[in-house]
Formats: sequence, structure tokens, C-alpha cells
Amino acid sequence: MTVIDHLVYAGPDLQALVREVADLTGVEPVDGGRHEGRGTANALLGLGEGRYLELLGPDPDQPEPARPRPLRVDEVSTPTMVGWAVNLGGAGRNIEALVTSSQADGYDPGPVAPMSRRTADGDLLAWRLTPPEGGLGGAIPFLIDWGTTPHPSADLPSVELTGLRLEHPEPEVVRAALTAVDAVGLVQVSTGERLRITAELRTPRGTVTLG
Repeated sequence: MTVIDHLVYAGPDLQALVREVADLTGVEPVDGGRHEGRGTANALLGLGEGRYLELLGPDPDQPEPARPRPLRVDEVSTPTMVGWAVNLGGAGRNIEALVTSSQADGYDPGPVAPMSRRTADGDLLAWRLTPPEGGLGGAIPFLIDWGTTPHPSADLPSVELTGLRLEHPEPEVVRAALTAVDAVGLVQVSTGERLRITAELRTPRGTVTLG
């Protein structure tokens, strides 16, 4: 099975997002870096077991990008869980092979492409992934392969992810797509009027729900 790699929590102001999460959890996210040419920057908070929370927002130090910012950052007016990623769950698996098998099962995660970001220390991190918007509006995770790049969750201040929930008007369609990408057991799916992704965290300040 694939495993949760990270969750993406986006807002129109990254620093405000960082302050909110720090106030709620009692743990300060750290500066992650910037996605050059895409107009975004991030901060990171560990979630335990090789997972992390990515806080994503516009980068005020970059010019307006030529295309919309990834993961619907330009669309959110309040902090929102906009998507999630899964990785291959260990060595010996191939991201292209998972895309091919998923397509055969009726769900296309999209093409695999390279991406990178510059850390706060100036180091360049590189990875490969399917389109980060995911499927069904972000309900279905995108696939990511870090290759030889150290995983960003290492050495992060952290809280514990205790639950991931997803509401969607068509839960059976969601479950079928999750099954195709080998992720159906990673999230609780229920019926809702609209897509909503929520994460439950165990923190020094008690249980916190982000969504």
C-alpha cells in the first residue's frame, strides 16, 4: 500500500497560516522554502511516521506567476486543506508503474513530472510527482517520489496525525479512485454536500482539527 506523504493546508497569507497553526498546536512550523516560478512558499510541521503538514501560500518575494499557483492557492480565502500526497511506501516500487496500474483500474493520476524547491538555506530539493491538484478536486491524493532527496519530514518539530477524513458528494467514486492508487485504507470517506478534507492532530494543546 502507498502511505501518506504529506497534507497540504493552504491560505492567502502564509505567515498568518503559520501563526494560526502554531497557536492551535503549540508547535511552531519551520520555514520550508519557495517554489521558484510558481509563486508559492511553504512552511512544514511533522506529523509523525515520516509524514508532514505543508502550509502553503503565495510568496510575496516572487513576481506574480504566469499561470495559477498550484493546489488552488489563488482560490482560497480562508485556511483550507486543499489536498494530500502519498508516496510509494518504500524502495522497489516505481511511480510510473503505479500510474499505469491505476489507469488500468479506471483512474488516471496524470503524468509524472519533475519539481523542485529551494530551502531556506538555499539547498535545492528535487522530486517527481503527478499533478499536485490531485483528482476529484483534491479528494484523490497525488503521487510523489522523492528519489534520493532526503524526506522533508526528517528532523521537523512535530505533532501526531491521528485521523484523516474526507467528505464528498460521490463517496463511491472517491473510493474507487483511492483503490486504484492503493490508498483506500488511508482515509475515512463519507458523504458530504461538498469536498472537505479534515485532519485530526494530537498536539501539546490537545486534539486539533484542521480542514
